[in-house]
Amino acid sequence: MPQMIRKQVYIETRQERMLKRLAKELGITEADLIRQGLDQVLQAGVAVTTSLEAWERERAFIKRWARKGTVKGKRTWRREDLYDRPVSR
Repeated sequence: MPQMIRKQVYIETRQERMLKRLAKELGITEADLIRQGLDQVLQAGVAVTTSLEAWERERAFIKRWARKGTVKGKRTWRREDLYDRPVSR
């Protein structure tokens, strides 16, 4: 077993609930789950984040587009034009 180094971190309440639930479901310790997650992020070479603010900006963007309603005019293409072969009906 590799040498272990103790680290102390602060996590959000929701993260703790999810961590406990998933560790129990997988039958592993919370520490093992944290180490596995850390390995995945380090191997990917990028930080994985969840930004509620980003999701809310996206939601506002979608709502703005939806308020614009139907686009005026007609399309000049048919669905079949999007495929290499005709769509059978």
